[in-house]
Amino acid sequence: AIRKLQHELGIPLDTFAPSDFKFLTRLHYWAADTVTHGKSAPWGEHEIDYVLFVTVENKKDLKLNPHPEEIDDVKWVTLDELETMLADDKLLFSPWFRLIVQKWLKNWWKDLDETMTTNKHCDFVNIQQFDPPQEHLGGAGKATPLFLKGDEGKKQGAYGKVKTHKESTTKQLMHVDEVFSALSLLYINPLKSNLDTDYVRKTFNADDLAFCDDILVKVSRSFAGVIRQLPASMLVDILIFYLVLRALDTIEDDTSAFESNKIKIKLLKDFHKTALVDPNWTMDGVGEGDERKLLQEFPKCHRVYQALNPKSREVIADITRKMADGMAEFVGKDLGQGTLDLQEYRRYCHFVAGLVGEGLSRLFAASGLESNSFAGETFLSDQMGLFLQKTNIIRDYLEDYVDKRAFWPQSVWKKHAETGELGYFTKQTDATVREKSLHCLNELVTDALELVPDCLDYLAKLRCQEIFRFCAIPQVMAIATLEKCFANLDVFTGVVKIRKGLSCKLILKTNTVAEVHETFNIF
Repeated sequence: AIRKLQHELGIPLDTFAPSDFKFLTRLHYWAADTVTHGKSAPWGEHEIDYVLFVTVENKKDLKLNPHPEEIDDVKWVTLDELETMLADDKLLFSPWFRLIVQKWLKNWWKDLDETMTTNKHCDFVNIQQFDPPQEHLGGAGKATPLFLKGDEGKKQGAYGKVKTHKESTTKQLMHVDEVFSALSLLYINPLKSNLDTDYVRKTFNADDLAFCDDILVKVSRSFAGVIRQLPASMLVDILIFYLVLRALDTIEDDTSAFESNKIKIKLLKDFHKTALVDPNWTMDGVGEGDERKLLQEFPKCHRVYQALNPKSREVIADITRKMADGMAEFVGKDLGQGTLDLQEYRRYCHFVAGLVGEGLSRLFAASGLESNSFAGETFLSDQMGLFLQKTNIIRDYLEDYVDKRAFWPQSVWKKHAETGELGYFTKQTDATVREKSLHCLNELVTDALELVPDCLDYLAKLRCQEIFRFCAIPQVMAIATLEKCFANLDVFTGVVKIRKGLSCKLILKTNTVAEVHETFNIF
């Protein structure tokens, strides 16, 4: 650091001692130099940067002689002046600097004495990973996001950091029935959207609802379709329920935006009293991509939420509170090696998915489209959510492990691992590891399958066709995913996905209880 200060800014080598510097964090960063050298620029950066702070009593004490090939200009600024400069499109700043300002600098700058004399802001463990802003993608190598790819690049956590196992296009086209199903779902028999109805138009602000619908597609991907086909009288209630919980989940998932777990826990626990009460509540600097946008423009969701019937608002607020309390319970836990046992594994799944099932059942009852008794179907509702969540956790083993927030129960995987590390199963070049990996995987799949009878019982109680499809489609996708994961070593080297054509086929063939039973029987 001392050498680079001399090289780039011309600061004499004897100005600072190593002990004057304060280490704060590290970041793995890259960018193509497309802004300066054009879309096909051959130059770029790809590096791990160490962020060090050093301060001086008076700027007059610092002798500067910037190297003209390294530094265009130097200026002493306040934080407000810096933010104004960053907003000026005419000024060029290195992408890494913009990322640091956006993510950390404001908090560090608020109290420099605290930053320099304590370890409150220091992260000695993690290396934060950042893709560059959109304008710095591309270049001669046509670089795409490294850490977050494709649709998954709009998500948080470790999405996109590991390989996705998909069948080749040729193999997928060999499933002719699935190809016809895809074409049918796209052009002949698509899922109907009930958003454009008189009831919806007269009840909700068109611009706010348009934002909610658009952001739903971006943060939920295929789930938006099954929400839109719900009856108009309850469609928006479910849409807002999903977005509220997605916003809450975005706060819970962000591992670097908050100075301490205490701050995050308070934000989670207060969410139902702030975001759902204050029409101007918003949050910036949390989450990535579209999830961040959801928090930034949350007042639009709030206005639609306020237009819902009181019963729906009561359910959404209550489930949000319960889920936030559950998330807060797990914030301070070290999940690098998974949950402790099956009981804690189930408890986590209950908080993040089982409560969703309970909320949906209560909303179904409040709508009048299902019997009032559904409001009390807490056990079966919980089982439905647990089946989906356990399937996701099994499939996402490697992503969660990379993200250092894993959920495979230690009481299960430690029976099979010869070491005390969850990462043992990633060593797939070893024949013994492969064998033990399959035993562990299959035990967890079997555990999830025990929930199937209760899920089928719940579906059999539904009487509204659209609600039945809304609930059943995710369930048949889950059983197909579990079948794909069973005895499949690909789980330990990437993320296993079912074929898109198969997904289309399942959607088209999920209309009755008999069809769902047939699908479960096949898989």
